[in-house]
Amino acid sequence: MSSLDKHAMAALVARDIEPGSYVNLGIGQPTLVADHLPAGAGIVLHTENGMLNMGPAATGDAVDPDLTNAGKIPVTELPGSSYFHHADSFAMMRGGHLDVCVMGAFQVSARGDLANWHTGDPDAIPAVGGAMDLAVGAKSVYVMMTLFAKDGSPKLVPSCTYPLTGLACVDRVYTDRATFLITPEGVVVRETFGITFEELSERLDVTLLRP
Repeated sequence: MSSLDKHAMAALVARDIEPGSYVNLGIGQPTLVADHLPAGAGIVLHTENGMLNMGPAATGDAVDPDLTNAGKIPVTELPGSSYFHHADSFAMMRGGHLDVCVMGAFQVSARGDLANWHTGDPDAIPAVGGAMDLAVGAKSVYVMMTLFAKDGSPKLVPSCTYPLTGLACVDRVYTDRATFLITPEGVVVRETFGITFEELSERLDVTLLRP
C-alpha cells in the first residue's frame, strides 16, 4: 500500500466519527471529510460562521455564493439545517456542545499539544480563527495532516516548536503515512500506509507503541 492522498485521509476520518455526532471541520483538508460521511448516520456538521447540518461541498448548479463554510467553500444544506449569529456559533464551540472537531496542524506533540495557527516565521500570516476555542471546547480533537513537512521534517514531534494552539488536546492524528492515537501511555500507531512501523520509528523522534 502506498501513502494516502488527502481524499483517502478524509475517508478514514469520516469512518471513525460516531453516528449522531456534532462535528466541526476546520479550514483546508478537513473540509473534505464532509464528502465522505455515510448517509443516514445523523452526523451534524457545524461551521464556525454560523450553520448547523451543513452538507457536502456544492458543485455546478448547486453552488450558492451566499452559502459557504468557514473556509469560504460553497456547501450544500441538509434538511433541518439552521443559521445563527457568529457569537452563538462560538458559544457552541466553547460550551462543550461539539463531539468532534477535525483540524489541520503544523505540529502535534507526543502528549497531544497542538500548533496550527502560526509557524513563527517573520513573513508568515498568523490565523487563529476558532482553533483555540475548538481545541479546548470539543470533546475529541482529530488532526488531519501530512506526516512530514516539505523539507522532510516530522510534524509529529516530542514537543512543539511553533506557537501553541492548545495543550494536551489532540486525541487522534490522521496522516498520509499512519494513523496515531495519543494516549496517556504514549503514541500508538494504529495503522500504517506505505511504511513499516520500524521505518516510522527511525524517522520520528517520538517513542511509538504498537496497538
